[in-house]
Amino acid sequence: MTRIAFLFRRLRAGALGVLLLATPAIAKEGPPLKEKVIIDTDIGDDIDDAFALAPALTDPRLEVLGVTAAWGDTGLRVRQLRRLLAIAGRADIPVAQGPATPNTTPYTQKRWAEVQPPPAQSAPPAVDFILDQARRYPGQVTLISLAPPSTLGALIDRDPAGFAKLKRVVMMGGSVYAGYDDTGYGPLKGPTPEYNIYSDIPSAKKLFTSGVPLVVMPLDSTRLKLDEVKRDILFAAGTPMTDALALMYHQWRRLNGWGQITPTLFDLVPVAYVLDPRLCPTTPLRLTVGEKGETMVTPGPANAQVCLKEDKEGILDLLMNSLLAH
Repeated sequence: MTRIAFLFRRLRAGALGVLLLATPAIAKEGPPLKEKVIIDTDIGDDIDDAFALAPALTDPRLEVLGVTAAWGDTGLRVRQLRRLLAIAGRADIPVAQGPATPNTTPYTQKRWAEVQPPPAQSAPPAVDFILDQARRYPGQVTLISLAPPSTLGALIDRDPAGFAKLKRVVMMGGSVYAGYDDTGYGPLKGPTPEYNIYSDIPSAKKLFTSGVPLVVMPLDSTRLKLDEVKRDILFAAGTPMTDALALMYHQWRRLNGWGQITPTLFDLVPVAYVLDPRLCPTTPLRLTVGEKGETMVTPGPANAQVCLKEDKEGILDLLMNSLLAH
């Protein structure tokens, strides 16, 4: 071997060693962490809660720690939730019962709920359950609120420091610039008091001044219609979950006098946001709850991230793909 060839080989070996030393080690990536959630729902009156729960129960990105029944006849809501969880193959998920309240809204899915036998043991109190989970996983639990905030108000009254251990509350509620009379087309007619906030104004006030991070989906971003074509595709799928949704849908229609045909899936939007925040971008605002249930933008530091415009087709695609994949 000539001296030149020997020197070239030494230089090449040295360069390779430098390259290997300079190359960072590739870290092994584990599976993505699941989002820990508790869902507080007044399932049984309107139909949107059932359509919101269905993808939440099956999506692998969520770890559903429990579902809590809120507002009105919470005992019957517990039975409806247990039946739905069993159909979804998720009977392992705990169900807790929130405080019962007066409620003038018809329980449209009562017959479907009553098929589930009364439990041998009463469900644990929702306030205790949520506080236990918040303490067990401080700063990790997202509470998805799909109901009047009666359970949340009771939580704050019981233990505001325990409530503050939640990571955030992602909620359907309020009306900022658009109201029930707005269709999403043409000039806005203006905000109106929204059902969840109006139903329990004192609890809503406590929530918006609690200091817990809030992500709010008001009427501005939740007037999401499940049109006839998508309903037909879902109801013809013949899965246990789509059959259950079809039965609840038709009972909802009947108890509303058959007048409502196309449901508005208000409560699907917060669930979709937790699964993919790009589906409902947010704006920081300071919202104040008025004496008549208004949610008004007021001066001062933001107390909520508010979605004012949702990706309608993206959210409906999420629902359809979730239900038709099983």
